[in-house]
Amino acid sequence: MRRWMLPAGVSRCLDTLRAAGHAAHPVGGCVRDLLLERTPGDFDVCTSARPEQTMALFPRTIPTGLRHGTVTVLTEDGAVEVTTFRREEGYADGRHPDGVSFDVGLREDLARRDFTVNAMALGADGAVIDPFGGRADLEAGVIRCVGEPERRFSEDALRMLRALRFAAQLDFAVAPDTLAAIRSHAPRTALVSGERIKAELEKILLSPRPEWAGKAVELGLLAHLWPERACPDLRELNRLPPEPVPRWREFCEKTGFPLVCLPVERTLKQGVLHPQRAAVRMLALSGGELAALGLEGAEIGRAQRTLAEHILAHPEDNRREKLLELLRENGAG
Repeated sequence: MRRWMLPAGVSRCLDTLRAAGHAAHPVGGCVRDLLLERTPGDFDVCTSARPEQTMALFPRTIPTGLRHGTVTVLTEDGAVEVTTFRREEGYADGRHPDGVSFDVGLREDLARRDFTVNAMALGADGAVIDPFGGRADLEAGVIRCVGEPERRFSEDALRMLRALRFAAQLDFAVAPDTLAAIRSHAPRTALVSGERIKAELEKILLSPRPEWAGKAVELGLLAHLWPERACPDLRELNRLPPEPVPRWREFCEKTGFPLVCLPVERTLKQGVLHPQRAAVRMLALSGGELAALGLEGAEIGRAQRTLAEHILAHPEDNRREKLLELLRENGAG
């Protein structure tokens, strides 16, 4: 079987759990990323060990979510989330299970997950455990719900935005039945906090396929915030650097989406709603440097505004040499 390159801390975490007689598997997004030959951002472990058993096995742990079976194990390579195999029951708030039980095995634990590409685990021998066809969907480039899409989105409304986010980040398609279920359940995003909506939408906007943010509009996932469904082609966002301010600004300008309906940090709000002010602060030429070139008082302000307007349209030109060239063209400096 294939030997996977796991961080030493993760390997020792798995070895400790297994040596104590528990099943333990890398699971979810890290397995997906390893199969795609990407470096996982983090590693999650699922196990037959109960939370209290996990905590007894490791010297440094954080009881992150004991009610849901999750313990964070602190290793020399960073934190590893270790979660007991679980069954989830009831979703009264449309986001979180009302209760969990730990009397299940690995297959049932994988069955509760959102998408097939996130419902795989690695065995102790390195074999990919894939009861729901996640590997085939990875090869086909498809985001597909585990089991019935209607049920998955009824359990957790955030999963609809996550489906679009994974499609955007991985350059995948969304399976037709999954997309149809998103459309029919779209009003349920009203149950999701503004913070989580903002986070998922921003990940889409910063991805290689930012136009999926337009799909969120068209499908009605933002209708409780803003009822407009028409959306222009957003593929042009790719010409902008993958940074929050320029991508959000272009998204809001093209669609009319009101940024203030989401909880956003002050820097982002200023950059989107007052782009000239933010652009002046980001100029590769400071006010002091403009003064050293011989500009005074109001001349400095006018030069900064001129340069700011230029780099808003051409962010790639925000280089000292280029800005000096633009000043000369405009008769300054």
